[in-house]
Amino acid sequence: MIAVVQRVSRASVSISGIIKAQITSGLLILLGIEEEDNQEDISWLAQKLVNLRIFSDDEDKMNLSVKDIQGETLIVSQFTLHASTKKGNRPSFIKAARPETAIPLYEEFITAVSSHGVPVKTGEFGANMQIDLLNDGPVTLIIDTKNKV
Repeated sequence: MIAVVQRVSRASVSISGIIKAQITSGLLILLGIEEEDNQEDISWLAQKLVNLRIFSDDEDKMNLSVKDIQGETLIVSQFTLHASTKKGNRPSFIKAARPETAIPLYEEFITAVSSHGVPVKTGEFGANMQIDLLNDGPVTLIIDTKNKV
């Protein structure tokens, strides 16, 4: 799993011009799932994200987590995170999980994040979505469960 994580002051996801979900202060998580991902990846990534200390404390140091600030998460599936651009100019998405694999893992990830007491809002798997966000910082991180060590 690959997550592009952005600390946001606000974020929303729209489908066909209608806002499906929106959050205030928290994390926008773009989630890419590949065929080899499993429950261990879900558990590790969910715990990592809800405890990631990237929010400012009273001394303006990144020392607080989304849990600490009682923030929210907006989780949006994004298969293009597994694009291979090694050959040619057209990306290959061969590593991205097919929907029959990805949808259950995406839903399990949402449940895992929520189980840590962090409010979760989502996009719609497979939909053409438009994301509006105000990146706070900016702070943007890329976390790959294949690089845990």
